[in-house]
Amino acid sequence: MKYHVVRLMPPRVTFIADMSPRERALMEEHSVYWRRLVADGMVVIVGPVLDAAGPYGLCVLRLKDGLDPGPICAGDPVVKAGIGFRFEVAPMASAIVPESP
Repeated sequence: MKYHVVRLMPPRVTFIADMSPRERALMEEHSVYWRRLVADGMVVIVGPVLDAAGPYGLCVLRLKDGLDPGPICAGDPVVKAGIGFRFEVAPMASAIVPESP
């Protein structure tokens, strides 16, 4: 397995406070999308980070060797909508995770 840290950068620093109804609906679709990936075992953790410099989404992906995180990120409804969201993805050199039962 390979692990990747994924940051979802919003279109603006004020996004959480001033999203439009359309953006809110897209965020609902975004949540459904990532919940499905959690259920499929591809996501270790996902959620918003309230950083003082500006909020962003954070995720740690757990992918089978050879699986590219790019298409997973590109499939997110907020990215597909073309409203200014972008992902930053970095592979982890190693990961300490709980052993499977």
